Amino acid sequence: MSRRPMRFARQALLLQIGLIALVVGIGFVLVASLLDRALVDQFGQRALAVAHAAAADTDLADAVAREDRSGAVQERAELIRASTDALFIVIADRRGIRLAHPDPGKIGEPVSTDPSEVLAGNEVVDVQRGTLGFSARGKVPLRDRTGAVVGQVSVGFDTEDIDHALLRLLGTTAVFTGGALVVGVIGAALLTRGLKRRTLGLEPHELADLVREREAVLYGIGEGVLAVDADGRVSFANQEAEQLLGTGVAPGTPVRDLDVPSRLRGALESGQPVQNLITVAGDRVLVANHRRVSRDGADLGSVLTLRDRTDLEVLSRELESVRGMTDVLRAQRHEFSNRLHTLSGLLQTGHQEDAVAYLQALTSGPVTGLGPAADAVRDPVLLAFLAAKKAVAAEKSVDLELGETSWVPGRVRAPVEVTTVVGNLVDNAVTAAQLGERRPARVEVDLLADGATLHVSVVDSGSGVAPELREDLFVEGVSTKDGDHGLGLALCRQAARSFGGDVRLADPGDPAERGAVFHAWLPGAVAETEEDA
Repeated sequence: MSRRPMRFARQALLLQIGLIALVVGIGFVLVASLLDRALVDQFGQRALAVAHAAAADTDLADAVAREDRSGAVQERAELIRASTDALFIVIADRRGIRLAHPDPGKIGEPVSTDPSEVLAGNEVVDVQRGTLGFSARGKVPLRDRTGAVVGQVSVGFDTEDIDHALLRLLGTTAVFTGGALVVGVIGAALLTRGLKRRTLGLEPHELADLVREREAVLYGIGEGVLAVDADGRVSFANQEAEQLLGTGVAPGTPVRDLDVPSRLRGALESGQPVQNLITVAGDRVLVANHRRVSRDGADLGSVLTLRDRTDLEVLSRELESVRGMTDVLRAQRHEFSNRLHTLSGLLQTGHQEDAVAYLQALTSGPVTGLGPAADAVRDPVLLAFLAAKKAVAAEKSVDLELGETSWVPGRVRAPVEVTTVVGNLVDNAVTAAQLGERRPARVEVDLLADGATLHVSVVDSGSGVAPELREDLFVEGVSTKDGDHGLGLALCRQAARSFGGDVRLADPGDPAERGAVFHAWLPGAVAETEEDA
């Protein structure tokens, strides 16, 4: 059975404890060494100070100069030693012969170390072994009243006193060092615990695997992914998300500062889950999903996924055009059937001339029921599309007419985009006219080609647009109809701007006569020659 490897958090804890113990141990040794040197120097200076005090006694110097053997020098030295707790005080004459010593038997003998340096007028501080053992010594020359060197004074303190003082200081230092070690171990344990919590209990190799898997997934999928942390800042955005949004997204950017559609920003700021939210970003129609992310009860933020629905939207517009043609055929089926029955009856009864006159009357009327101005619009797509819209409007008791000033001598270049603009404006106008109070409910559409630019004007007989909605009318999510998603005018403006044009809400003039007036201009939408179409 293979042995399970030690977890990284425990390895980190043991390593930190080892490093802390090593640093504390080295620090303790250095402090002990410095304390020992400081104490030795301190006791040496203390011995030197006592020697200076003894050498300042002029009577003692006179006695040494006379080489007094009466014991006065010894008595004076012992008094000083007793008052200072010194190990010894040795006084010697100019020849180095002891006149005072803690051991009276040593009096009259030469000192144990060479006295020449001190007798030359110099001071000496050192640690030496003498007849009384190791001691910290201070030696000074002894001078008479004239300043002449007549001897020396040597004072020593037992090194055991130094050791005792060092042990006391090291005990205090050891307590402090032990406390520092305990605090360091506790800090290392807390740090390891915090590291484990922040990494969700995962090992380094597991984190590395997660990063590699995340890179492979997030950069390999065809959807845009934008992650937001618990503080409301962007933590990640893949390239697909930046392409779909049409803007760069730097990590750390607050959600409120993102240049994204208002509906997406609202979803990110609220933190609420969103499913299949349709929005418009630049020239793209996007489907967004937003979800919160958590692990073991901890809030990790949220993730926004984006899918490009632009191609699907184009297909939907084309399907809408086909559906419109079907509506026209359905609405006119009975009328055509009645006309065919009339022709069949005239022919079966032998009234051929009446049948020919009836056909001429049918073909000389207005095209597709849009009025006389329909003859001035040469594009069959526009005519069929408006005919379909007229049939749908008629079912809602709204009269849709083509304005008398309409004139489009050529065919449109991009019928899907053009019908998107015209269709959304007409649909909104029909709904406004249907809900309005004026009767009969009417919608008038004017199409005018100015060179290659197509101007579209749609007027309805509804109640107009409320003043508080005029500024944000083209923002996605804003609608004058309850329950509507508010995408129609946003898509309309998007399609118009793809031509380099735009859509605006014009001043309706007298509100007693008309409702809303929308004007769109589409540069390059009309082909001036057959080859351009």
